[in-house]
Amino acid sequence: MKISIGSDHAGFRLKSALVDFLRAERHEVLDRGTDSEVSVDYPDFAHLVATDVEKGDARFGVLVCASGIGISIAANKKPGIRAAVCMNEDMAEFCRHHNDANVICFGQKYTTPDMAKKYLKIFLAAEFDGGRHERRIKKLEC
Repeated sequence: MKISIGSDHAGFRLKSALVDFLRAERHEVLDRGTDSEVSVDYPDFAHLVATDVEKGDARFGVLVCASGIGISIAANKKPGIRAAVCMNEDMAEFCRHHNDANVICFGQKYTTPDMAKKYLKIFLAAEFDGGRHERRIKKLEC
């Protein structure tokens, strides 16, 4: 599976660990940066990853900043993007089952690499339930 990933400086270490994890799991990774802990603006990286998902160049996106919140807000500005901050296993599973999330977001400040790997694995394996949830997803489109 092709996955686009990006972070700002405050998520760089966790993003790097997730890139290694995804490659070890034999996923094709589009690493959209950043490449260090030098201060950058999270919307730039959210836009790159969201565009990959929006255009179909990647099946899913992964974004990391300090809290996961700012980068998720930026990604959700793109049409067709449903970015969810996940801080536990249930959130990682149900954002796919009920919301058909296509971008998972993490906060490096709150999520260890082991936790993020577990949540990401759950996210990638989960399927959208459709049904009544499909109706709700359609209402998100403006």
